[in-house]
Amino acid sequence: MSGNAAMSDEDLQLLPLDAWHRARGGRMVPFAGYAMPVQFEGIVAEHEWTRSRAALFDVSHMGQLFVSGEGAEAALEALLPIDLATLEHGALRYSLLLDDNGGIIDDLIVSRWRQGFYLVVNGATKRGDVDWMRERLPGGVTLELLEDRALLALQGPAAFAVLERHATGQWPLSALTFMRGGRFEIAGTAAWVSRTGYTGEDGFELSFAATDAERVADLLCAEPEVKPAGLGARDSLRLEAGLPLYGHDLSRETDPVTAGLAWSIASRRREQGGFPGHARIAALLAEGPARRRVGLSIDGRLPAREGAPVLNGEAEVGRVTSGGFSPTLGHPIAMAYVDSAHARPGTLLAIEVRGRMLEARVVPLPFVPHRYHR
Repeated sequence: MSGNAAMSDEDLQLLPLDAWHRARGGRMVPFAGYAMPVQFEGIVAEHEWTRSRAALFDVSHMGQLFVSGEGAEAALEALLPIDLATLEHGALRYSLLLDDNGGIIDDLIVSRWRQGFYLVVNGATKRGDVDWMRERLPGGVTLELLEDRALLALQGPAAFAVLERHATGQWPLSALTFMRGGRFEIAGTAAWVSRTGYTGEDGFELSFAATDAERVADLLCAEPEVKPAGLGARDSLRLEAGLPLYGHDLSRETDPVTAGLAWSIASRRREQGGFPGHARIAALLAEGPARRRVGLSIDGRLPAREGAPVLNGEAEVGRVTSGGFSPTLGHPIAMAYVDSAHARPGTLLAIEVRGRMLEARVVPLPFVPHRYHR
């Protein structure tokens, strides 16, 4: 997790649920320019509750964008390596905002709405994303940053049962499978509900007017299966799920092929190009990258954190980008970029942590199987 430790409290933006979090004992920390809850009851307790029941995460710091106007589809395809012609109304798709060298500016989710395209981007990068995209969108295509909306994530195996009690729409909630969305009402609040999340568990993200945030949060947390959870559990869950975090596992210094995200580049776009960085990405696909993002299972109890060197003998072959203790597995895990020659699952390596050498084995991602409802 990255934050903004140097920012004073006066510099931080407040979530619509700021007072709600504090009233429930949320420990607030700077993150992506916001004061955000890192934990309530405790990171491990919230992690395990999400795995067994359902947790409510406030992700209102994320950027919610809407792109519309004549030519919006072609304009977005000029910025993203996505095939929007195959994206149905109400469907979601993961994609990447790339620079001219194929470096990752941000990762995001795109949904097709009837009037245009709804994008969710990372909170720390949203202002830069908006500027980058506006500079490159043609006249007639508008990009709006939806700053008056909250975004909550209800995650865990009980999420469906809880939300079904309160969500009404044109279709039953069961019509939403993983990476599908629709318009519902939750106790009279109009919301865009998508079956997705960042924990590896089944769950939903709910976008609605920020003025209704406390009412919706109270409603959901009144259910016996639901407790609020903070950034700490969200980070440990996404690590177990093998999901990269922008600013740590992804950056302009990484590309989709090296990051193991080439699957997000549509086959038509690989062949035809027409998006930033296509030439470099095509070469990497053909020749293979020099490094790869891998999972590492670590012996013992001491976790390896971002920046720790990964060694083969005495030679450094990579660096950890995300690491921590896995409550589900009972031992430390990490993601790292390592030389491709050492990226095969089963390869034995070492990680240097505080002068100690920790044994680590390359393992497939995710560390814990996803439980998405497909």
